[in-house]
Amino acid sequence: MTERVPMTADGKAKAETELTRLKTVERPKVVKEIEEARAHGDLSENAEYHAAKEKQGHIETRIQVMEDLLARCEVVDLSRVDGSKVVFGVTVKLYDTDADKECNYRIVGELEADISKGWISVASPIARAMIGKEVGDEVTVQTPGGRRLFEVVEISV
Repeated sequence: MTERVPMTADGKAKAETELTRLKTVERPKVVKEIEEARAHGDLSENAEYHAAKEKQGHIETRIQVMEDLLARCEVVDLSRVDGSKVVFGVTVKLYDTDADKECNYRIVGELEADISKGWISVASPIARAMIGKEVGDEVTVQTPGGRRLFEVVEISV
């Protein structure tokens, strides 16, 4: 059985856009770079050729990863989420009792995670610890720095 990959509708759209860009812009661009580098002659000492081939390998790998994720993605319908419990797609305001401050996290798919936006992967330790919790519940998370205690302050869709 193939493991499904949870994703928001926006996350799927962004992944599809990236895949299209990789196939229609980046792939043809690197093929052209390889052709131009090949025209310079001896490939054994042609740094541009080797750099372009390496770049091509990265692009092809990323295309394969994106195609696989999109084939296995399951878009989670957030219109059915009422915000009473922590589930995929919600934003959670937590009170960090150790640091005496509040923080916000949106629980998204692995492909969408971006800590600079406060978007964390559903597979992350803190997200896994929060799933199913309600406002007022305490969440204990094992971090590299030790156990941390949080309180769920607010859940929003």
